[in-house]
Amino acid sequence: MSRQIRVGAVAVGGGAPVSIQSMTNTPTHDVAATLNQIRALATAGCQIVRVAVPDQAAAQAIGPLKAHSPLPLVADIHFDYRLALEAVRQGVDKIRINPGNIGAPERVKAVADACRERGIPIRIGVNGGSLEKPLLAKYGGPTPEALVDSALGHAALLEQYGFHDICISLKSSSVPVTMRAYQLMAQRCDYPLHLGVTEAGTPPAGVLKSAVGIGGLLALGIGDTFRVTLTADPVEEIAAAKQILRAAGLRRDGPELIACPTCGRTQIGLIPLAQQVERLLEQVDKPITVAVMGCVVNGPGEASHADVGIAGGRGEGVLFRRGKIVGKVPEEQLIPALKKLIDTL
Repeated sequence: MSRQIRVGAVAVGGGAPVSIQSMTNTPTHDVAATLNQIRALATAGCQIVRVAVPDQAAAQAIGPLKAHSPLPLVADIHFDYRLALEAVRQGVDKIRINPGNIGAPERVKAVADACRERGIPIRIGVNGGSLEKPLLAKYGGPTPEALVDSALGHAALLEQYGFHDICISLKSSSVPVTMRAYQLMAQRCDYPLHLGVTEAGTPPAGVLKSAVGIGGLLALGIGDTFRVTLTADPVEEIAAAKQILRAAGLRRDGPELIACPTCGRTQIGLIPLAQQVERLLEQVDKPITVAVMGCVVNGPGEASHADVGIAGGRGEGVLFRRGKIVGKVPEEQLIPALKKLIDTL
C-alpha cells in the first residue's frame, strides 16, 4: 500500500478511495472565469483541480481562487521556483513541479522548506515528451525505465532536504509505455501514484486510450488518483473518469448497464431497446446494475447478477430481478415496466 498525502481535505493514497482530478483551461489570472469552470467540474464530480501557473499574475490569483473554490487547488509550475513560492504564500493545496528543472539546489530547498512548513504536498510530474537528454541517450528514447529513473531522480532531490510528502506521475501518450512505467514505479517506491495517459486526444479515442491505460492499472491495484486528459471541455474528463472507476470496480455511485451484444438468436429490436434503457438510466442515481438481453434462451444468462433487467422476443418481454423472472409484458411495455421495477429498488 502507498503512503498517504492530503490535498486539502482529500486523502490520496494509503487506502483512500481513488480520486478524480482535472485541470482548468481558462487563464488562471481570470479569477471569475476560472472559478466558473472549477464549479462546473465540482458539480460533475471532480475532487481535485489543477490550474496553470505560468507567471506571477497566475500565482497571485491562487489566493482569490482558494477563497471561493469548492475544490482543493494544485498549482502547475514549470521551471520557475519563484512561482511555486508565491503559490505557497497564496495558500495552494498542492504543487506540481519537477525539482530537477528549477535550478540550483538552494531553489529546490526553498520550495521543499516552504511546502513542509505549510503541509503542502508536491507532485513530481514526469512526461515522456520532456525527459532529460542524458536519460534519452541512456535508454535510447522515452522508455518506461527512463520515466522511472527521471521521477526517482527528482524525488531524491526533495528527499535530501527531508521532504517526503510526494506524489508521482509518469505520463506518456503511449498506453503500453505508461502502463509499464507505473508498474515499475509501484515496485520501486511507496509514494502515491497519479495516473494518466497524457495527450490522449479527443473523445472517443482519448477516452478509450485512458480507459485501457488508467483502467488497466487500477484493475491491477496500481494508482491512487488520476486525470483523464482530453482535448475537450474539462467536464468531459470527469464523466470519462467516473466510467473508468465503475468499470474497474472501484465506484458504485450510479447505474451500470449490461447489454447483450446481439447474435443470431436475438428475438427483439435489441439495439434501440438498449438505447432507451440507457436514456432511462440517465435519470437514475441509484448504484444498481440493469441488464438488457436479446432472448430468453438461457434466462437472464450472463446478466443473472443484475439487480433488474429485461429480455424479450417474439412480441413478449420478460422482467427479471436478481436472476429470477418476475413478470411478463408485451414488448412495447418493457421500458415503462422496467422503470417501475427500478423504482421498487
